[in-house]
Amino acid sequence: MNNFFRHLKGDAFGGLTAGIVALPLALAFGVSSGLGPSAGLYGAIFIAFFAALFGGTPTQISGPTAPMTAVSMVIIAGIVGANEGDVSRALPAILTIFLMAGLIQIGLGVLGIGKYIKYIPYPVVSGFMTAIGVMILVTQILPAIGYYAADDAVLIDSFKPFAEEILLDQIMKEEAAEGILVLEDFKETIRRAEGISVDDIMVESRALAKGSAAGVIGTLRTLPRALGQVNPIELGLALATIILIYGFKRITTAIPSTLVALVGVSGVAYAAGIDYRPIERIPEGLPIPQLGIISQFSWASIQPYLMTSLSLALLGIIDSLLTSVVADNLTKTKHKPNKEIIGQGIGNSIAAIFGGLPGAGATIRTVVNINAGGKTRLSGMIAGTLLMVILLALGPVASQIPAAVLAGILITVGIGVMDYKGLKAIPSMPRDIDLKVLTLSSEVLIMVIVMLLSVFWDLVSAVGIGMVLSALMFMKQMADLTARDAKLARLSEAEEEEAWGDEATFPAAFKEEVFIKHLTGPLFFGFTSEFQALAAQIPSTATHVILRMDAVPYIDQSGLYALEDVLLELERNTIHTILIAPADQPLAMMSNIGLVPSLVPEEMIFETFEDCIAWLPSHVVDQDAAAG
Repeated sequence: MNNFFRHLKGDAFGGLTAGIVALPLALAFGVSSGLGPSAGLYGAIFIAFFAALFGGTPTQISGPTAPMTAVSMVIIAGIVGANEGDVSRALPAILTIFLMAGLIQIGLGVLGIGKYIKYIPYPVVSGFMTAIGVMILVTQILPAIGYYAADDAVLIDSFKPFAEEILLDQIMKEEAAEGILVLEDFKETIRRAEGISVDDIMVESRALAKGSAAGVIGTLRTLPRALGQVNPIELGLALATIILIYGFKRITTAIPSTLVALVGVSGVAYAAGIDYRPIERIPEGLPIPQLGIISQFSWASIQPYLMTSLSLALLGIIDSLLTSVVADNLTKTKHKPNKEIIGQGIGNSIAAIFGGLPGAGATIRTVVNINAGGKTRLSGMIAGTLLMVILLALGPVASQIPAAVLAGILITVGIGVMDYKGLKAIPSMPRDIDLKVLTLSSEVLIMVIVMLLSVFWDLVSAVGIGMVLSALMFMKQMADLTARDAKLARLSEAEEEEAWGDEATFPAAFKEEVFIKHLTGPLFFGFTSEFQALAAQIPSTATHVILRMDAVPYIDQSGLYALEDVLLELERNTIHTILIAPADQPLAMMSNIGLVPSLVPEEMIFETFEDCIAWLPSHVVDQDAAAG
């Protein structure tokens, strides 16, 4: 317990800062999900607190994230649509799916699934993250210009015939359930149909109009109509928010620019009495358990979304563990992946019970926490507690935030979440698919396929297809290499490596200053984590590292970036890298993104080990001799 509170000051400041950063994003994600700002805030409160309490990454700050919200939007839209646009009626089924995702995470954590996440190829992750950014950007266009399909009278009128059809179909289904044959007793159908009011038709028409503009495809279909009805005030608020977020960062990063934009633009709009559209009202008081999860449970309503709940759980695991790796790099610690998964599952399960959105470890909030002094799990618990205090004290005030301001915040989130590193690498990726008329890069192709399928079809299926394609491409490349090489060995996992034959003549004087690492077999997405452990094997006396790449026939994009991370880490520690006999494909990949010559000068790349030995005496200092 003493150790728990030893870093209380840093944890308090880190947690408070992270909680402030989380506030505008929680509200924005809640609004964009379709469940309202309170759902985002509840998710941020409970996930931040309980994922920190039970998780395996001490400095992690969790809550609703862009990827998790994007998948949640699909689930919410589908279930709400199945309930004729009635969110309150759909809520128990939605929260049941979220609860199942949390329970699945707990189960997978207990089973030790954490060690398998590293096998997800980089192009799949890159395509998925870019798709998330595109989806957020596109779906926020309409609220940013102040257009809401549910308020468009002409559009609503166009859906009235369809609304009447739906209402009449409901009557006939009710009669069928009661054993009434419509054709034999048509008068009963007419009698019930006469009970349909104008308000009933209007409610159904409004729900259909709102649904027609939902999602990426709905937004693009509605956009031409919306551009003719731009609200200058709403557009101005959104643009002011975006400009302030990016502009304030140039002044200082000590205060979160997102919070400055939220408070500044909202405050000016409210004080000036501008006629804007506020977000939905945030309920006052403590969050209450949604007992409808139990009392209104329906297997039929959730059955179509079982696989989606599994994908939501897996996405949360991936999202969280990626952030855990970032936290490890910043704090020089090592997270416990399976414990982290269990913690996230507990947080998501409790959040679902109280009506909150699911979430995961949030990279920006975690980095803010660490930079502000957060050291232990107490910082995440403080962040969740702060959000609860804000909910109880400032709920009515937050309800006055303009919807366009949150749309502007989400647009910057969409821009930031895209994988620009992967996009910039597209021109330099090797074209290993020959279609006679043109050549393509398999890794770029997979990334683009995952991105397009995610945006225009289904996020879950896109990732699955991307994984299958990556496996097929990898198997083909390995088969091609096996045909050329008699034997390929795995990346060595040994701490002490046996010297190769040509290393017998290595000068004994340099054995403390020069560390030799043997790489055998392809360096690809499955072995990047083992390769990144290289830095831990290097003795403190080393000034140079020799990478024996004689037996590395192939390196993919994931392996390339893993190699880049290792070389950067070595350079930071003033350890220089020497490459021995890199094959054409790995050397071309390293040259394409600038690893050669920026991190490894061409004069430090040798065709044979003998050439390297001849070079060492004139470039490496024998520390013992120098000290003597």
